[in-house]
Amino acid sequence: MLRLFLLLNLSLLTAFACSGGYPTCQQKLQDSNSISNNQIQLLVKKHKRLLFSTTIPKKNIIKYDQFLSLYLVEDKKGFAYPFRFARNSSNVVGAINNTTITKGRVIERQMGLTTLGRFSDASVKVALLSSNCCDIDGLVTPDGVIQRVYLEHFLQSKSNSYADVGIRVKQDKQHIIVTAVDPYVKSNPFLEDDSILKHNGKRVKNAATLMQKILFSKEGVTHKFQIKRGKKIVNLVQKAEMRFGGGYISDTFLERFGIYVDEELKIVRLSENYKGNSLKVCDKIIQIDEKRVHNQQEVMQTISRQGKVTSLLIQRDNFQFFVKLN
Repeated sequence: MLRLFLLLNLSLLTAFACSGGYPTCQQKLQDSNSISNNQIQLLVKKHKRLLFSTTIPKKNIIKYDQFLSLYLVEDKKGFAYPFRFARNSSNVVGAINNTTITKGRVIERQMGLTTLGRFSDASVKVALLSSNCCDIDGLVTPDGVIQRVYLEHFLQSKSNSYADVGIRVKQDKQHIIVTAVDPYVKSNPFLEDDSILKHNGKRVKNAATLMQKILFSKEGVTHKFQIKRGKKIVNLVQKAEMRFGGGYISDTFLERFGIYVDEELKIVRLSENYKGNSLKVCDKIIQIDEKRVHNQQEVMQTISRQGKVTSLLIQRDNFQFFVKLN
């Protein structure tokens, strides 16, 4: 009887939320102080907020995803009506913030940690993606859409890491093509331009789904692939390792060495291996071994095609010098 009573009340609350539609959801965002500046902070439990922010929040941080700039933080004040996740994604959703309600849809899915999704109205920069029931179907950030499945994975996962099999891919019409290969992943069997046909015995439908399955797997798990290489069909096996780059941190394959750069290849963060030693924050990478590089993509492609590199040419002020990779 008690269970029936709780289910009935839950149904009534859901019906009430849906009947109010997007304006009621907008009011809820305002009442719970969920959007300010470029931050989105949704209460997902009475005293816990799911927070997107590119700056470290001044709150008690419970967990943090550096790749997607997601935080779970404590909120002592709380809110009586936390946000719930949508059970299924809708074709048409509302992008809702404090001032606007924009109906549209996600026209490009999130490609793992390579690119975020894309909402149909590019003018929307910060918003909750929701059905008219005011549930969470994704977040619109200034750089794109973080889709619901990644938000749920962050909240449910005990670790803040992702898995990697050492490839980056693109969707080319009906084909999933390997665009870069990390030579530092142990026994990496892939080559650039491999076309991925199957993953773990199932035909691969799109690159976004493939990368999601790889990222959400665990380190040490074996992945089986069927690929087309030229005119040959080849079966490959690869164990997942830890992912080091992507999303809101650089993705050049140098992150494994603790070297993180911005788009101009200036070093923004270093691991303890380099601090007080050969490299400093604000040093600029201008060459990989003998190859000049100008952006993150060129660094990744150079390492992918050349294989393991031995040195970086660094510019510091008006002085240039080589540094060996540790």
